[in-house]
Amino acid sequence: MPRQALPLACHAAAIAAVLFAVTTAPTQRSGLTATDDPASLPGPAGLEELPELAELTVRRLLLADAVAAAKYGTATPVTDPARERELLDAVAEHSVEIGLPAQTGVWFFRAQIEAATLVQHGLHDRWQARPALLPQPRPDLAGEVRPQLDLLTPRLLHLLKETEPVRGVPGRCTPALAEARRAAETRAGLDRLHRDALTLALAPVCAAD
Repeated sequence: MPRQALPLACHAAAIAAVLFAVTTAPTQRSGLTATDDPASLPGPAGLEELPELAELTVRRLLLADAVAAAKYGTATPVTDPARERELLDAVAEHSVEIGLPAQTGVWFFRAQIEAATLVQHGLHDRWQARPALLPQPRPDLAGEVRPQLDLLTPRLLHLLKETEPVRGVPGRCTPALAEARRAAETRAGLDRLHRDALTLALAPVCAAD
């Protein structure tokens, strides 16, 4: 089944929104009282942070569009082992600093790299077939896009830490994350390529299921 491209104006607007409007507002929890209905009690700690984790994963994934546009038709390869190693080393170090197992942070960000690579290859194939869809002007990879990616890294790691309790509960994480993923991809208007990449990016989250 052929991939469907987003309308160019919507596609460019989505990238621009991610580049200039990265939000990191924490989710607020409501306190409980003795009169709360047990049926309405919240689930495991960390459940309320899963939607934000899905949203920020989408934002990082949309930045892969800008990376792809910056690299398309240049000598810069899609895969950059040196930068990937630099990122994963930094992720491991920051994970330890916040009390998250280093392997958890690295595993999650390996998935982000794989998802972004999938998007870049898919978009390069799309633009090869339909050059008019290539975003213009080209984003500045080093000065504009990578700093935005770097800003998202600490918050994603903190969300992994905050969602540890629910991620360790079999049978609770997967359905909650699936709901959060569907809501995030609907709000972003993701096409088939990006939905497939998002599934790949979120695969490590519910390790207990």
